Amino acid sequence: MNRAGFAFGLAFGFLIAAARLNDYNVIHNMLLLREPDVYLLMGSAVMTAMVLLGVLRARSWRTLNGPLDITPARLERKHVAGSVIFGVGWAIAGTCPGPALAMTVGGGLLGLIVVAGLFLGIALRDAIAMRTAAGTARTNVRVAAAASG
Repeated sequence: MNRAGFAFGLAFGFLIAAARLNDYNVIHNMLLLREPDVYLLMGSAVMTAMVLLGVLRARSWRTLNGPLDITPARLERKHVAGSVIFGVGWAIAGTCPGPALAMTVGGGLLGLIVVAGLFLGIALRDAIAMRTAAGTARTNVRVAAAASG
């Protein structure tokens, strides 16, 4: 399974580089609406995924963890905030996670900075989630103690 994942990742990285999605100027021009082909590429990827997931769902596809279960998430404030942060980061860096890895492998310093920022962001998000969970647990203990007392 690790070899298959590596092979798919390698192919994905190659395709990103071949499409020049790891080039800052291509992304910058896309965000300035000068490169519509990048939007067409992303749209075709989304449509392909939608069709394939629909087929897999109709055939009751099973994953290694059980049946394929796709349940739409309810839009929440955290999704909007995350989207804004992602979009601002994308606009500033001119890249997103996949192309940033391709940039890094290609020797690009910007890619290395973005990848470091990704790991820092993940660590920060995990720390906030743990802090929030700990606060919720303390509140639940106090509520339970008050109710029993």
